[in-house]
Amino acid sequence: MRSAVTAVVFALAWSTATASAATILVYGDSLSAAYGLPQEQGWVHLLAQRLHAEGFDYKVANASISGETTGGGRSRIEAALGTHRPALVIIELGANDGLRGGGLDAMRDNLEAIIDACRRSRARVLLVGIRMPPNFGAIYTEKFQGVFGEVARSRKVPLVPSLLDGFSANRDLFQADGIHPTAAAQTVMLDTVWKGLRPLLKDPGIGNRK
Repeated sequence: MRSAVTAVVFALAWSTATASAATILVYGDSLSAAYGLPQEQGWVHLLAQRLHAEGFDYKVANASISGETTGGGRSRIEAALGTHRPALVIIELGANDGLRGGGLDAMRDNLEAIIDACRRSRARVLLVGIRMPPNFGAIYTEKFQGVFGEVARSRKVPLVPSLLDGFSANRDLFQADGIHPTAAAQTVMLDTVWKGLRPLLKDPGIGNRK
């Protein structure tokens, strides 16, 4: 994730969605902000399309920012929750903490604080992790990955272990920087998130918010 911060805050709503449709907030970094791609090719936009196609009455809001860390996410979560009032939040943060060699204790605390804020706003949470490249060393990568599991257990939220599962070793599915996935990888990312998200969704035709 590049250090330059580019805000990508937009709502993806379909004309068939009613005014009362619940909102899914995607809260992440450049991996969810479709870095280097047209927004309509990113996995978040594809998620909105899938929800619509399968009859789920949800809107999708993307508050992901390129370069975001868990610390940055923690500082703006209350504002994001106030703006979007989501029923469900997909948290995809941590990659930039790892790439910058950030402290893992701070990363854990930040993720837990973000989840706690979502809970106070009565939003359900799906935590999406990420795996560091092997060149960061076996010890660090193992401890880094372990943070997501620890947070998921401590806060009792479902976990998608890594957004890049299924293609992380395929260089053809990454842009020239070797970090950001190509358009062809976005459907794989969506499928990975969907496995964790689908059990949290109300069935089509059933009210989404209680």
